[in-house]
Amino acid sequence: MTAGGETAPSGTPTDSASTTVAEVVIAVRDGIMQGRYAPGQRLPEVDLVSLHRASRGAVRTALAQLENEGIVEREHNRGARVRPISLDEAVEITEARAVLEGLCAAKAAVRATSGDRDRLRELGAELTVAVESGDIMTYSKVNQLVHHAVRDIAAHTTAGTLLDRLRTQSVRYHYTVALLPGRPSVGLREHLDVIETVCAGDADLAEQTMHAHLLSVVSALRQLDASLHQW
Repeated sequence: MTAGGETAPSGTPTDSASTTVAEVVIAVRDGIMQGRYAPGQRLPEVDLVSLHRASRGAVRTALAQLENEGIVEREHNRGARVRPISLDEAVEITEARAVLEGLCAAKAAVRATSGDRDRLRELGAELTVAVESGDIMTYSKVNQLVHHAVRDIAAHTTAGTLLDRLRTQSVRYHYTVALLPGRPSVGLREHLDVIETVCAGDADLAEQTMHAHLLSVVSALRQLDASLHQW
């Protein structure tokens, strides 16, 4: 029943059951990050309304926000879809991330508690095991957890918001880069260096190390581009 005593139409969530715009945005963004939504995949409003128990208005507003973030694109009479990102865009995104994540690493080096340092070193140990066992899926997952941990320790809200958008846009290349021959071993060394410079409390060196790591990822993306052009 609605507040006026009328029954809500079948399949339409009431206000008390509705998911907020922010929750829909997070759910779709996480779906893209976790591979549930592929580049170019359609995002029908009716499906999102049902899946997230949201009103159609909330879904439309969420899709508009995701479009502004460059994650979703909407076409007249065709609805929304996950925006495909070119390899050139992925390179530019990673270059921008290098600056922002370098800033976060510097802040994290200053702000890290003993518990934060323990957590970072635990992630470094997990990453080491993943590389030594050839577990690319776990390597890719823990890789992202290291970056998230540094960002969370930094507690830089603006940088964190921008990085959420950038990482979501280029997510489909994260795993592909990890498949390049020798890349996990290189990535392991770089992540362990980032962890140790943050744990050492050296803000300048932590920033330089994170920046260098992401420029190394840029080089890997260009290597990926070269390999694709050979076919």
